[in-house]
Amino acid sequence: MIHGRWYSYLHSLSYAGGILKTHVKRFLLLVVFTLTLTLVANSQDKRGPNPVPYPPAIAAPVDVPYPGTISLLVDLTDNTHRVANVHETVPVSAGELTLLYPKWIPGNHSPTGPISKVAGLVVTAGGKRIPWLRDPVNVYAFHITVPTGVKSVDVEFQYLSPVTGREGRIEISNEIADLAWDTVLLYPAGYFVRNIQVEASLKLPEGWKFASALDVNSQAGSLVHFKTTTLNTLVDSPVYAGIHYKRVDLSTDAQNKVFLDVFGDKEADLAISPEELTFHRNMVKEAAKLYASRHYDHYDFLFSVSDKIGGMGLEHHQSSEDGERANYFTDWAAGVRSRDLLAHEYTHSWDGKFRRPADIWTPNYDVPMRDSLLWVYEGMTEYYGFVLTARSGMRTAAQTRDLIGEIAANFDISPGRKWRPMEDTTNQPTVSQRTPVSWVSWQRPEDYYTEGLLIWLDADTKIREMSGGKKSLDDFAKIFYGIDNGSYVTRTYTFDDVVAALNQVQPFDWATFLHKRVDELAPETPKDGITRGGYRLAYSDTPPDWLKAVEQAEAAESEDGEPSKATTNFSTSLGFTAKSDGSLGNVWWDSPAFKAGMAPDMQIVGQNGTAFSTTAIKQAIVAAESSKEPIHLLVKRGREIKTIDIDYHGGLRYPKLERVEGTPARLDEILAPGK
Repeated sequence: MIHGRWYSYLHSLSYAGGILKTHVKRFLLLVVFTLTLTLVANSQDKRGPNPVPYPPAIAAPVDVPYPGTISLLVDLTDNTHRVANVHETVPVSAGELTLLYPKWIPGNHSPTGPISKVAGLVVTAGGKRIPWLRDPVNVYAFHITVPTGVKSVDVEFQYLSPVTGREGRIEISNEIADLAWDTVLLYPAGYFVRNIQVEASLKLPEGWKFASALDVNSQAGSLVHFKTTTLNTLVDSPVYAGIHYKRVDLSTDAQNKVFLDVFGDKEADLAISPEELTFHRNMVKEAAKLYASRHYDHYDFLFSVSDKIGGMGLEHHQSSEDGERANYFTDWAAGVRSRDLLAHEYTHSWDGKFRRPADIWTPNYDVPMRDSLLWVYEGMTEYYGFVLTARSGMRTAAQTRDLIGEIAANFDISPGRKWRPMEDTTNQPTVSQRTPVSWVSWQRPEDYYTEGLLIWLDADTKIREMSGGKKSLDDFAKIFYGIDNGSYVTRTYTFDDVVAALNQVQPFDWATFLHKRVDELAPETPKDGITRGGYRLAYSDTPPDWLKAVEQAEAAESEDGEPSKATTNFSTSLGFTAKSDGSLGNVWWDSPAFKAGMAPDMQIVGQNGTAFSTTAIKQAIVAAESSKEPIHLLVKRGREIKTIDIDYHGGLRYPKLERVEGTPARLDEILAPGK
């Protein structure tokens, strides 16, 4: 049996366009490889087999220009089947060519390129088909032997976007499409992607509008030709398109051009009130105050408000892919919990795109990323996402404090901190490729987001305390992210760079401060920033008003009359979340529910002799405060139905931050609009 890639050499011997010299070279390589396999086989002794050699390595990327410009056409007109049809013309020369499908996607921090959704791959030259062979080790690589005299090859395939939610996030509907260029192209191995030129075009369904950070060269009806750009810029500049579209100007001045490009399931979803518009404009103003710089020519929030395509939040240098529910504007009170999405992704233009950890930056999309500094990249972005959302008025300071309290309370009941240091959670995107886990509180996947928020709140209040209120983490933001104003060229950083910038703001042993909180096991929740901010974590039997509005909105029936699958959080009491149909989400490790025998695959059918409802669960928890009787839950698991008794009497316990009188209110200062 001939092994892997080397089959291509035999296959090419029969190709009519080959030349003798190339055939002889391949034949000799085949002979060497076959002899190697024979020697390996003959070397086996009583100890067992030896490993078969790997095929030759794929060419590593080199910082030299790729000869010629790739032409790329993506056709989105078959939105009925959710299919993108792709045609590429790639300049080539005779010999061996390897085309790569993007694997490590910027912002995903993991090898999640959807290669399984590529189908119908055909390579031709001058109308004649050229065989391709997928690499047996790197399945994202396709090997092609280019015949003599061929100057370009044509590549065609389909990207089969998910049709149902079980296949992945819905990206295309009858009204909206989210096109990520990395899903619809192959590119030549051996080059930095910044040195590969691409001329991209897009064909849309009739009547559709589009938005992108890309500059348009020309448009004829539904066919759009973008200006030639580098592959890294193309991949970093997705396109949103759809029927119902509104563009809102959020610019602070002529130099800081920012737009909100909104696509909805229907025209009514695009209605933005004057107050909501003010909040969004304030967010851009507050970011300008914070960073005192910009690293884009113009910035576009590509924003879907939809119940048909999936929610989204992915950063890009001059834009972001954002997605919220269809009622984002029309029921403003319902969206408090996720209101920081736009501020988070906007912050990434500075933190993650312009400034990027050195081990995350890679020369192409098939070199593995290393995510050790995600607690800066994502953790500080999470922190400033919360801060900017409060400063802009998109969330009130009280709502923001409640949500910070929720984060701290969640860590208090999550025992995974006893075995897994926070830094190791930065490996989770690679460990799980961002697939869901069963026991979140024990496995603690990707805690670098929210624990990072608490760490940077700790650092901010520490700077304010040591400097007597004269300095803050905002000064770090200006020093670290505000350099090279107007430049789009990525500047990488290391741990030592972060420490040096912190010391420039306020001298202190920041290396030890950060190592203790990031590298070491920390069973206790990092609440020093809350305490130093003038607050403490407390609990109440009564939910805040904003949470009542959120739960009420989520409990409402959907437009098609189907019951809502809203989730109610009982994590700080019984230790689980439950949907409106009784199916469980998370069950907290070592919680009362866990100890009683509950698991995430169960469904609650009833409680204390009545049919299930989240309201009845709340009533049972309140009643148990003044009773010694356990809460009786009737649960279903597969075909089994049984009763589980939870001996809990601690009340509902809604977390909040409570003001400590007589202490500096530093957290209030942090959340107040910038000066």
